Amino acid sequence: MFKKILIANRGEIACRVIRTARRLKIKTVAVYSEADAGALHVALADEARPIGPSPAPESYLDGKAIIAAAKAAGAEAIHPGYGFLSENPAFATACAKAGLVFIGPDARTIAAMGDKSGAKELMAKAGVPLVPGYHGGKQDMPTLTHEALRIGFPLLIKAAAGGGGRGMRVVERASDLAAALAGAKREALAAFGDGRVLLEQYLRDPRHIEVQVFGDRHGQIVHLFARDCSAQRRHQKVAEESPPRLSPALARGLHAAALKAARAVGYHGAGTIEFIVARGRFYFIEANTRLQVKHPVTEMVTGLDLVEWQLRVAAGERLPRAQNAIRLKGHAIEARLYAEDPARDFMPSTGLLARLRFPPAGDDLRIETGLRQGDRVTEFYDPMIAKLVAWGKTRTAALKRLSGALAETRALGVVTNRDFLLRLLVHPDFARAMPDTGLIARNLKALGDSGSAPEAALAAAALSRIVGPARARGDAFSPWRLKDGWRSGGEGTQEFRFTDGSKLRRVTVHFGRASMALDCGGRRLPVMAWSLPEGDLAFDLGGEQFEASVAWRDGAALVGLANGTWRLDPAESVARAAGAGPAGRVVAPMPGKIAAVQVREGTVVKRGQILLVLEAMKMEHALAAPSDGVVAKLHCAAGDAVTEGKELLVLAGEKS
Repeated sequence: MFKKILIANRGEIACRVIRTARRLKIKTVAVYSEADAGALHVALADEARPIGPSPAPESYLDGKAIIAAAKAAGAEAIHPGYGFLSENPAFATACAKAGLVFIGPDARTIAAMGDKSGAKELMAKAGVPLVPGYHGGKQDMPTLTHEALRIGFPLLIKAAAGGGGRGMRVVERASDLAAALAGAKREALAAFGDGRVLLEQYLRDPRHIEVQVFGDRHGQIVHLFARDCSAQRRHQKVAEESPPRLSPALARGLHAAALKAARAVGYHGAGTIEFIVARGRFYFIEANTRLQVKHPVTEMVTGLDLVEWQLRVAAGERLPRAQNAIRLKGHAIEARLYAEDPARDFMPSTGLLARLRFPPAGDDLRIETGLRQGDRVTEFYDPMIAKLVAWGKTRTAALKRLSGALAETRALGVVTNRDFLLRLLVHPDFARAMPDTGLIARNLKALGDSGSAPEAALAAAALSRIVGPARARGDAFSPWRLKDGWRSGGEGTQEFRFTDGSKLRRVTVHFGRASMALDCGGRRLPVMAWSLPEGDLAFDLGGEQFEASVAWRDGAALVGLANGTWRLDPAESVARAAGAGPAGRVVAPMPGKIAAVQVREGTVVKRGQILLVLEAMKMEHALAAPSDGVVAKLHCAAGDAVTEGKELLVLAGEKS
């Protein structure tokens, strides 16, 4: 076994690898960019080395810098995690030339399976079913257009060299093809350094099922059962579970096809063979030659440590278990907590995590994160904050455990999808255990809308200004811990006014000689409140108990309760649409680079028309016209780097 390894990654996966390495008494070396100098994975590793500036191409994608760090630290092997260089055959080759073990399959296998076009040709020869499409090397527009018309619409465009939803477009009609191809190629080139795409027949709302495989260098290959990854937005997963609800015959067919695919390339290490399932049939879509984001669900239902298996296989050992010794137990579900806004087409959110709290982990709950309270979510990397993974004897029990854990989770300071996840887990289509890839898109409005702030949220915002900070000693219920209005010898009031979306909301606190009451909707309710550690508070409002987290930023109250999260702005603030400023201004909603400009000065546009495409946080984000009008001023061009809030475009002649 290795004595020291370098982890060529960041965030939660780096922390995850460190945890197993520590248990196996393997020393770890972290690498970090300028943005990550104070990151959790840096603090957890035995040692850490800087590798460059914050942008990933200048740090985590700089193979030479990473290999140099590994050599300088005396590491024997490099664990790539997932993303970044994990599926880069040139990096695997460079590791071998430098005398370092790459903890993953060899470069030949990565090249064969990591390239989607090549992998499909290989699977066709191995007899694994494929979705009809075009996987050829000719990438000129006439060829791609001809093949698209041959396949028919709806059509799916996919990046040939990567995944994660990047470089993927659904095309409903021929008139949209040229723009979709250009966008997919551009995004694929930015994400993977390779603009090639493949075309497939788009099967509407199938299920996305993947099989975890593992092989060693001694010819043994096993599967570790399947995961259902159908709950997706923008072609990226947000919830996964194992085992999926499948007929025994279909499950056996998927397992056998996955093993056939792995054997076709003599696979070793951790890998995933992905399929779509439609109308009782399955089709190969891609292979991932690395550990997956959702590997914890497989670990929880098998009781195995897949990172340990990776390390042992890379060190030349045999697989710890044969196929007949691998058993399923119970059910596991994972939910990904992202800094993103479901109400704005899942636009990533950046900023300081003013409050970050998770419930205690245990045998039936894992919290995988690389962030702490006070850390920043930046524009440089994926906006995932954490993964919460719950286990239960049944799916119902696992869902209940996960929902409860999410309700206890607090993430304030950035917009997150926590409330969206809570609603997803109880949605009837998800609860029936056979979700499809269209579930979220069909129900986006219901899943993404938190609605108006309830009385409890308004009360929490007001009370957080009244209840003093928690003290290590003393009576938590003492009135002497209150401030801003309580009087020992008489009565008083204090009013708070907030804008909740477009609504003006008032909260009046009434102080009595021995009691306090609160009016936030025309009715006065008795209230008692006290502070908790970390600035949280608990209160009794009209006989109902609540526990809340409140963070104040730029005068606004960010309120987190078990059933939702709300932003309450000062009454004078004005709510604005994503990417839109006053008087027809379109501003950058986050730092990034202008990928495309679709208009010029003088262009007449309609509300909702795409004006600009912003590349940020590894994805492209379309900025649309907030109203009808004419482009009066254009302040950016393709390729420009922009900061959050920068004015990009001004519309004139808007219609009310």
